[in-house]
Amino acid sequence: MKNTDIENLFKDTVLGHPAGLFVLFFTEMWERFSYYGMRALFVLFLISSITDGGFGWAKADALSLYGTYTMGVYLTPVFGGLIADKLLGYRWAVILGALIMTLGHAAMAVETPLFFYIGIGCLMVGNGLFKPNMTSIVSYMYKNHEEKKDGAYSIFYMGVNAGAFLGIMLCGYIGENYSWSWGFGLAGIFMFIGMLQFYFTQNIFGNIGLSPKKMKELNLSTIGKDGDQDFVEEASEEEVSSKVVFDRLIAVGVFCVFTVFFWAAFEQAGGSMTIFAEEYTQRNLTGINSTIFKYVDALLTILPLGIITYVLYLLFKKTFTKFAIGNIILSISFVIIWGIVGWKIYRDFSNDSIEVNATWFGILNSLFIITLAPFFSKWWESKYNLSGTMKYALGLLLLGLGFGFLAMGSQGIVAGEPVVKVSMFWLIAAYLFHTMGELCISPVSLSYISKLVPAKWIGFMFGVYYLFIAMGNKLAGTVGSYIEEIEKAYSISGFFLIFTIIPIAAGLIIAGLSPVMKKLMHGVK
Repeated sequence: MKNTDIENLFKDTVLGHPAGLFVLFFTEMWERFSYYGMRALFVLFLISSITDGGFGWAKADALSLYGTYTMGVYLTPVFGGLIADKLLGYRWAVILGALIMTLGHAAMAVETPLFFYIGIGCLMVGNGLFKPNMTSIVSYMYKNHEEKKDGAYSIFYMGVNAGAFLGIMLCGYIGENYSWSWGFGLAGIFMFIGMLQFYFTQNIFGNIGLSPKKMKELNLSTIGKDGDQDFVEEASEEEVSSKVVFDRLIAVGVFCVFTVFFWAAFEQAGGSMTIFAEEYTQRNLTGINSTIFKYVDALLTILPLGIITYVLYLLFKKTFTKFAIGNIILSISFVIIWGIVGWKIYRDFSNDSIEVNATWFGILNSLFIITLAPFFSKWWESKYNLSGTMKYALGLLLLGLGFGFLAMGSQGIVAGEPVVKVSMFWLIAAYLFHTMGELCISPVSLSYISKLVPAKWIGFMFGVYYLFIAMGNKLAGTVGSYIEEIEKAYSISGFFLIFTIIPIAAGLIIAGLSPVMKKLMHGVK
């Protein structure tokens, strides 16, 4: 990839970043819409009685399958990264992965055990092709602008959570109040839209993400032409000693190990925290409380969607003349979303009282990210920026404190006695601290891997990183499946106390490793 090719991407910018970043923003947004929208319903659907349209599973079995599924979602990127690096290229890997995931959501909407498992399998495979290669494209776009990478990944991560916010809210709402099938099906519709938008706009990335065969042809065709020297110079600039490469890979390995601790606790959101919201949280609101919630919920829906629509408008101004079809498809998706949002708000205000959906609390993580990501992005670009190691430490500490709120709020719940309903405050506070912890770790991890790993290994190493996330996700489901046993033996407060102590301890340990990590990273900041 020549320097001049990359610099061309920075000629058309949106909010100080290449317009191509926001094409990825919206593609990732619809993929996350589908993933988190389905995930919000996953456990609730499995444990719901057959008369309510579910499978009537035990909580332990549902949480165990949830852990296996989320593990698979992050395990397959190891192979997806390799396939893209060696055969398909990043772009076609993304397109093929999105198509397979669309088929997976369609299968789940059938609501039979066979098709449910087929759907899970398709989602695992499709995500493996999609996820690591989206982040690889971002990495290549900022090859000559390392100082802007942290901010770019934070904006990209804002797109991730914009999709999660809308997916959890709308798929969860439709699934719980109308039909499980329609909830799962809606996730598939927007996955398909995201694929089409990316396909028709992919040329905005220039030569980035093409197949290895195509790149070889392009490189051969430029021999002897102006600009070929740029390619040679870039290749020589990337060469570093084997010891430096080895040390940096060790640093990546340390980050990956502590990632397991983070996700094992964080992914309780789709399992034990959803069950806590369903069974132990006061969600029936009447009178003035019902009215206040309706207005707050409407604002929480309209304002973020309005901001995202404005970003879409900015992208249109820069790219519509060159990529009309992709922009039209994207605009149609927003028309559909605004229509569903309008229907939801009208339906809520038509009732005097309201029962807050258990899936509703899942939007808080995404809402807080949409709100806080710009501030964290500016923080990482300022003179007060922390090292990668200290960002990890801070993220784990904040995650542990979030579970501390749940442990404190659930102290009055005693196993064997009538269920005590606690205030929604405890879940809201937990999600706030979890979100701040996530912003310190997840987007920053992507940025640091792209800085520390040699360019030719980026796709594979992103896959390895997701392998460790897979371990954390499976561990989350495994530990979460013991929620009833731990509650009976101790208390629900004791269950959440486990997730308070372990992340805080891990955060203190990696903070102590900061001087060692600084040496291993050899100047990468």
